[in-house]
Amino acid sequence: MNIFLNDLSEYKKILKLGIPAIAGLSTQMVVSLIDTAMVGRLENAEAALAAMGLGVLATWAVVSFFSSLATGTHVLVARNYGSKNFLGCGIVLSSSIAISIFIGAAVSAIFVFFSYTIAQFFAADYQVGIFAGDYLHYRFMGIPFFLISVSFRGFFFGIGKTRVFMYSGILVNFLNIIFNYIFIFGAFGITGMGLAGAGIGSTLATICDVIYYISISSTLIMREKFQYFRYFKFDKNIVKSIINISLPISLQNIFILVGFLSFVAITGLIGVREQAASQVIISSLLLTLMPCFGFGITVQTLVGNELGAKNITKAKFYGIETAKLATIYTIFIGLIFTIMPRIILILITDDTNIIETAEPALRIAGFGQVFYGLGVVLANALQAVEESLYVMIADVLSNWVIFVPLAYLLGVQLKFGLLGAWAALPFYVIIYSLMMLTRFKYGKWQKNFSN
Repeated sequence: MNIFLNDLSEYKKILKLGIPAIAGLSTQMVVSLIDTAMVGRLENAEAALAAMGLGVLATWAVVSFFSSLATGTHVLVARNYGSKNFLGCGIVLSSSIAISIFIGAAVSAIFVFFSYTIAQFFAADYQVGIFAGDYLHYRFMGIPFFLISVSFRGFFFGIGKTRVFMYSGILVNFLNIIFNYIFIFGAFGITGMGLAGAGIGSTLATICDVIYYISISSTLIMREKFQYFRYFKFDKNIVKSIINISLPISLQNIFILVGFLSFVAITGLIGVREQAASQVIISSLLLTLMPCFGFGITVQTLVGNELGAKNITKAKFYGIETAKLATIYTIFIGLIFTIMPRIILILITDDTNIIETAEPALRIAGFGQVFYGLGVVLANALQAVEESLYVMIADVLSNWVIFVPLAYLLGVQLKFGLLGAWAALPFYVIIYSLMMLTRFKYGKWQKNFSN
């Protein structure tokens, strides 16, 4: 692996793929911050912010279970692309889209129907549950379109076209802000709907995302190279491979997000203000999460391409070095959060009580997130080498056995309040990251792909 350490072109390659992916994901972060800022300025800000925290996490829990189809699509396309099998890339995309349409329609119908039941289950306060149910009702309507866009996203990640995703993020999330403002506060003759308007705006933006990807995929160069429209087919073997890669990730996503929903519910037991403060902190942490996910996308593409080319040594190199770059970023952001958290919080809400409540907890979260880049990047690298089951087990155990129980113990039982609940985060992140590092460096996956 050392033969690559002095080759700056390799790091440029990582950044060339990573920066557009980070930029695209960062636009989602900006939208989340702006949405939170909008909701934080509604009349009943505490209840609305607490409801938004539940609504966003519940939405993530549902869509993340199925959006892991993107990972399966991404990994398979990357391997086919690395071995120059362009027709195979197109067949993977068409099969993935077929799954997304079928699953998306069924899931959307079910969760739209049960949206208020889900909201009340996790809400400690009845009014918070009503607001969250309004948001989820409209947000869940966009699930079919979201999953179709996820299939396209996985395809373009796999062929290294992360700029397509970046432009998608800029366009769609700009529209998301416009739609959300119109439907939250009211404009152009439309009556403001509060938090429910954020759900409608996000769904409309997702529909626009699908239109964008279809238009890009319809260009002559893309159609001739990958031929996904000419040979549009549902390949059972490819579908099986996508599911085998994606299912552990789906289970992992749902367990972890339900774990974080439980954490938000725990902060609700401490108080509505503390629950609202937690939503502000979670929105702030997106400054770290989204770029780390961007590096994760990069490492899956690079590792997948190298596995397709039968170059195991270089696949391992890309995993470790991408994790190092991500960690440099998380150290920088962690210092900002630890030293001057109020600057971040003021951008999200002007409620002094919420800011005062969130500030000390954000310092703790800032320290914990320093180690997050290492864990996320190597988890994505392990998924690219078909270690999804290990990643799922490690994440679920560290979340449910350490993070959630410790948050309840410190925050509620020992009465350390919000500060105690958030003190559980660094323990979770550090243990999880160490498990990812150990498996990637010393696991058996290298021998499996060498055979």
